[in-house]
Amino acid sequence: MVDPVTDPLVEVLLHLFVGVGLGALIGLEREQSESGGTFAGSRTFPLFALYGALVAAFFPTILSVALGVLVVPLTVAYAGKIWHTQDIGLTTLMAALLTAVLGATAMHSDTGAVTAIVVGGAITVLLSVKDPIHEFAAQIEETERLASVKFILVVLVVLPALPDRSLDVLYGLNPRFIWLMVVFVTGLGFVAYLLGQFLGPEQSIALTGIIGGFVSSTATTVSMAEKTAQNETLYHVCAFAVVTASIVMFPRALIEVAVVNPNLLSSVALPLGAMTVVGIVAAGTLYWWTTSDETVEPGELKNPFRLGPALLFGVIFAVVLLVSEYAHEWLGTSGVYATAFLSGLADVDAITITLSKLAAEGAVSTQVATTGIVIAAIANTFVKAVLAWLLGTYRLGRLVSIVLSVVVVSGLVLLAI
Repeated sequence: MVDPVTDPLVEVLLHLFVGVGLGALIGLEREQSESGGTFAGSRTFPLFALYGALVAAFFPTILSVALGVLVVPLTVAYAGKIWHTQDIGLTTLMAALLTAVLGATAMHSDTGAVTAIVVGGAITVLLSVKDPIHEFAAQIEETERLASVKFILVVLVVLPALPDRSLDVLYGLNPRFIWLMVVFVTGLGFVAYLLGQFLGPEQSIALTGIIGGFVSSTATTVSMAEKTAQNETLYHVCAFAVVTASIVMFPRALIEVAVVNPNLLSSVALPLGAMTVVGIVAAGTLYWWTTSDETVEPGELKNPFRLGPALLFGVIFAVVLLVSEYAHEWLGTSGVYATAFLSGLADVDAITITLSKLAAEGAVSTQVATTGIVIAAIANTFVKAVLAWLLGTYRLGRLVSIVLSVVVVSGLVLLAI
């Protein structure tokens, strides 16, 4: 007897339902769109999906031909849309073609159905946020766009061309790995930068600290310190932003460890996780102390997708990697810890990735790598407190130092266990 759950007909119908459902979802969005509704809407898009699904299920060999045939009526309808509305936008036309492909993808396999659901959801969201995306694009200055385009082009051209092996001329360094880490770290900051640009200057101070922590916690600290120097009454809210930006450094380091050496993550997660939790509690307390009328706009954070700073980070990363290897070879663990502290004063990302890589290769132990990463994080946290004292006011420096000291102690305690 055939199990109804595994019956081939039931499976086909379920996948068909997924495809048509995605078509209906996209169709509803297009129905509400000013330009999309005149071309195709809540009834037509499910039919696109059904068309692709049925062809893929029963006539897979002619799927490409069927999609080509679909282009003909779509082209005619598109021409009529241009004639009627004077709108030459291709969004709805592309959505229609993708809907037919999604229907076919949903019928391919269970993995295909899941993929279709994810992609269909992403398409619906993308179609729904037309105005915010256009507003966001209009906010980005021409110089920022050019900087991003140049960086992306350099990445696409340079990364494949770099040799993926250790080179004697570079003292054993792998140039592709170094450039890949530059792209990775810069990408983390760029995502946060885009979020900051999308939210605009009215973002809350919590997001100011979080975004600033991913883009540049040092720049955020300097900006907040300067604001308190101009208006001392803002020291509470500025201290909150500084602390938030500082503790974001810990989960950022965890992300880097997880990418470079996942086996090291469980060891590093305990001290850095504790510092993150204690920091969140401390930041929450600071936020509770701030009054509702205390507001502060974030400082200007520059686009991380700039070639100069990216190349500088690449040089720093390469130097830290070489120094760490030789320091461990000549001085043992004490040399690694000294390098971690000195590197952490300027940048945590380079030493975090370096020690993760060395631990993955077996050049240093898990314990040494973990301790070195925590030392670098503590050194960088110390720098934030010093900047708050030097560039801000006495109240800001004292408050930031007290909070960050508690955070550091929590990490040291768990590290010593």
